[in-house]
Amino acid sequence: MRRLLITGASGFIGRPTVSAFAGGGYTVRASVRQPPRAPFAAGVEVVEHQDLSHPFDWGPLLDGVDAVIHLAGISHIGRRAAPELYDRVNHQATAQLARAAAESGVKHFVLMSSIRAQSGPAADHALNESDAGAPSDPYGRSKLAAEGAVRSAGVPFTILRPVLVYGGGVRGNFAFLLRAADSRWPLAMKNFNNRRSLLGIDNLVSAMNFVLTTPATIGETYIVADPGMPPRMSDVFSTLRKAQGRWSLLLPMPMEYVELPLRLIGRSDIWDRLGSNLRVDVGRLIAAGWRPLHDTREGLAALAQQTRSRNSTVTPPCVPLTPDRPPP
Repeated sequence: MRRLLITGASGFIGRPTVSAFAGGGYTVRASVRQPPRAPFAAGVEVVEHQDLSHPFDWGPLLDGVDAVIHLAGISHIGRRAAPELYDRVNHQATAQLARAAAESGVKHFVLMSSIRAQSGPAADHALNESDAGAPSDPYGRSKLAAEGAVRSAGVPFTILRPVLVYGGGVRGNFAFLLRAADSRWPLAMKNFNNRRSLLGIDNLVSAMNFVLTTPATIGETYIVADPGMPPRMSDVFSTLRKAQGRWSLLLPMPMEYVELPLRLIGRSDIWDRLGSNLRVDVGRLIAAGWRPLHDTREGLAALAQQTRSRNSTVTPPCVPLTPDRPPP
């Protein structure tokens, strides 16, 4: 499978994915909604498409394509976003693409879903693939519906459910954590002993490469996260600061002092993402043969060393494909 369509190619996950596969022997067609601000590597074919909230013909984008990595979609775009928008973009557009891929004879369709298709922002046990899908918000429900659409489309598929992804150019919740860790102020985080599984962007890219080059993964669903024990939230800040050669400067404070005000102002969602547990078990993907490149401590340290100041911009890296997994 040498010719690959990657949707969402200009996004945080898309750019390093395009770079890695284009440099790993694939012919890459990068699908974007708008022209990218920075050009892709030489040889990458860029194709534009309409906004995913409106139906359109995927056929021309799939012409001659052997495999698809579907990254395009919307995540948490605001509390006032209509559930219908999540459904149209994440579910209905995915269903249309999967059906078109089946009609075009695509040999492998990789869907980037989310752990939120399986759980809310917190869980009382380490999640694995045997847990029933129980999303708690429109985003998670749209991702779970997209999974069902892919399974019923008739195209050979693999579904990946990543946890929160970090790496150069990250936005959203993890960007907030990076800014806090990069500040010069002490942080009252020493008592935050909750554990949350994280995923380095290079580990995610290696997982995509693994499933594309492993026929036994077709028809399967896998949780994806860094291997090993998930870090405590206090460890995340400590690791980021120490990797920059700084003191951790974490102060003790009862977690309730943060939790209660957030709940009183109606922002329990922030607390659930910051102070609760969300651990996953990646044993199934590792048992299938995936070999992660690093654990979370190593990945965070490498990211911190790239970060220069609170206002610095980190260029998304070109993540190399693992050398023992060449394209077939």
